Amino acid sequence: MKRTVLYVALSQCLLWSAVAQTPRKTAPNRPAPKPAATVSTAQKAPATTPTEQTTARIKFTEYDLPNGLHVILHQDNTTPLVAVTMMYHVGSKNEQPGRSGFAHFFEHLMFEGSDNIKRGEYMKIVKSAGGQLNANTSNDRTFYYELLPSNKLELGLYMESERLLHARVDEKGVETQREVVKEERRQRYENQPYGSFFPQVLSHAFKVHPYKWAPIGSMEDLNAAKIDEFRDFYKEFYIPGNAILSIAGDINPEDTKKLIDKYFAEIPKGAKTPYRPNVKEPVQKAEVRDIVYDNVSLPGVFQAYHMPAQGDPDYYALDVLQTLLAAGESSRMNKELVDKQQKAVQTGVFPLSTEDPGLFISIGIANMGVKAEDLEAGMNAEIEKVKKNLVSDAEFQKVKNQIETNFVNQNAGVAGIAESLANYKMYLGDANLINTELARYNKVTKEDLRRVANKYLTKENRVVLYYLPKAMEPKKEDKGK
Repeated sequence: MKRTVLYVALSQCLLWSAVAQTPRKTAPNRPAPKPAATVSTAQKAPATTPTEQTTARIKFTEYDLPNGLHVILHQDNTTPLVAVTMMYHVGSKNEQPGRSGFAHFFEHLMFEGSDNIKRGEYMKIVKSAGGQLNANTSNDRTFYYELLPSNKLELGLYMESERLLHARVDEKGVETQREVVKEERRQRYENQPYGSFFPQVLSHAFKVHPYKWAPIGSMEDLNAAKIDEFRDFYKEFYIPGNAILSIAGDINPEDTKKLIDKYFAEIPKGAKTPYRPNVKEPVQKAEVRDIVYDNVSLPGVFQAYHMPAQGDPDYYALDVLQTLLAAGESSRMNKELVDKQQKAVQTGVFPLSTEDPGLFISIGIANMGVKAEDLEAGMNAEIEKVKKNLVSDAEFQKVKNQIETNFVNQNAGVAGIAESLANYKMYLGDANLINTELARYNKVTKEDLRRVANKYLTKENRVVLYYLPKAMEPKKEDKGK
């Protein structure tokens, strides 16, 4: 798909950068590793027996610490780099109504420091060691990573263990990050054309499931929250049994296990079971339509169809279908609506890879002088084509090639491998899908594309939002006419 402002906007809605609690009194002062830190062999390795995966492409080891932390290790000694990543099974869907935005807020707050890391020093320490770091939050999980020179592995483990053991959650940090999140909301939602489409789509598509709010949440909810609520959230979700430590790169697995034991074995399990919503969104039986008047110059059309969760066989067919419709310059929507008919300046399709059933989102920005209704008719026509006619062999093979290329590129570096391993384990319970998931895509047939288009891409199963310039909004005295 084209790297348009729309794709960036959606990515920003799903992925976010940057919590802590008062320290355990029993926790020892834990100074950071010395700059020339080498692998320690003084600690005993975990007693659990790891399960070794020996598939053709990516080998890895995984095991559990006694406190519940799941560990995945992938050795790749081709470059002197290591990715140290932590994925927590907490996203916006784990929040309570009236307290939205906590997961994303904590992503920011977790960079405030800890008992042993001064406020504002977290990023400086990693960058001064020649590393890179960031984090993001989705509807389902929060992910932190450091990409470091491999001789700084111990530093990365220390930093992540500090975040998990006794991160800083205090009034000053909370107030600081409130302002940061407010500014982020202004930049990415309020002051960006079409920036609010993701929260708008979610709120229109979901009535009972917590996917109905976006990870950015509500500033009203965050402003109303008390410090004890933030501390309780940290205690509930930032525990070893709710996390996956995934490490990939230039490591010695046995030495790495000893370091992991050194820095993570002392962390307690946690006293509370993390909240997992057991909510099923009712089947939508009628089309939902609305108009958003925004600071835009060109009309926009946003369609969202309910679709299965990540891992469902039909999910793979729909993901292949989105590649056919909108991935790249030669995709159907781009060729027909942008190049040929010139109804749109941009198009895109984005299936949400969510743990529970999500959305198949189709986007179009109208060309100058084109009405939203005309653009929508063109988008619908492309959907109808895949409902009625099988894709040609040549086009189908092109799409499969695109998917395979994207899959390989995603796992071309150690950071991508570490994240993929954690994702597959957390979402689907099987890290080895990094080696086998492409086969699921290859099982999708041309008939499957037509079948899922007819099953899911229906009028009664969708939300349609028009984004129109504010100048087109009817005046108050006209609204009742």
